[in-house]
Amino acid sequence: MKVLLDTNIIIDIALERQPYFTNSETIFAFVEQGQIEGYISASTISDLYYIIRKQKGRDLTIEFLQQILTFCQIATVNQAVITMAFTTNFKDFEDAIQYSTAVVNQLDTIITRNPQYFPVVTPRILTPDQLIAELTNSP
Repeated sequence: MKVLLDTNIIIDIALERQPYFTNSETIFAFVEQGQIEGYISASTISDLYYIIRKQKGRDLTIEFLQQILTFCQIATVNQAVITMAFTTNFKDFEDAIQYSTAVVNQLDTIITRNPQYFPVVTPRILTPDQLIAELTNSP
């Protein structure tokens, strides 16, 4: 399964945000173990750097992002993604880009703590809890 990790999932880990940290960390463990293929939108990297650097500083932020990129892949954000994002009916443009990135890169699922912001059926939108339940209950 190819999953796009929404920005909030990665920030939960970087900043150890409670009560979300444990489930987000479990999602990353699934990626590291090869149970799922993790993708991060190319446009998310700069957002992550900006947000994390404020609390952790430049060096720790770069180290964290480099570590994530050892097991997650970068999903392309190109003209097709941005054009599609402009035509969606999403309230938040960043979420529209995440959705469009998943579609253009042919990813199966978007993992987010905010499924209500993604008014679509395809790709699947799952919370960390839902993905954990699905992966731990499958044969």
